[in-house]
Amino acid sequence: MEWEFTFLDWIQNNVRSDVLDTIFPLITFLGNGGWFWIALTLVGLFFRRTRRYAMMSGMALVLCLVIGNLILKPGIARIRPFDINQTVSLLIEAPHDYSFPSGHTQASFAAAIAVCFWKRSYGIAAVVLATLIAFSRLYLYVHYPTDVLAGIGFGILYAAIGWLIVTKVLERKCGAWLDARSGQ
Repeated sequence: MEWEFTFLDWIQNNVRSDVLDTIFPLITFLGNGGWFWIALTLVGLFFRRTRRYAMMSGMALVLCLVIGNLILKPGIARIRPFDINQTVSLLIEAPHDYSFPSGHTQASFAAAIAVCFWKRSYGIAAVVLATLIAFSRLYLYVHYPTDVLAGIGFGILYAAIGWLIVTKVLERKCGAWLDARSGQ
């Protein structure tokens, strides 16, 4: 755990700047409650060509909520780095839940990887945004590096599970509704 504080403190001492102090709170805001990814998923449900991938994202985001936020966070109950190192001044309101895993990161990667299943070029942009959101959590001193790494891993896993659920189960039940090729 000492290496994690060394890394977070390195970011504070070597990366932090007035410009980034303005940018990273805005970037992290996109991950608050997963609202950006939820909105993207809901919009995707309205269009036949994106519906299947929106369903994958939706399944992945539900897994993030249930497993990550309702089971793992309270079960592991890891306190946040700013609660231990209280010398760091936060640029955002202090989160009140536990630290592990990073919910911002897992939701961002779950949805971004689902976008990758749809269209690689859009998926790359989504992964870049997810990476910026993940880094913002370190920059803002609200997560440990292992929280963010776990969030990335869980997000990718949940996206893969979402893909399996949609392609192996839902397509059998709702194939025409999900099929991007029909009606075009």
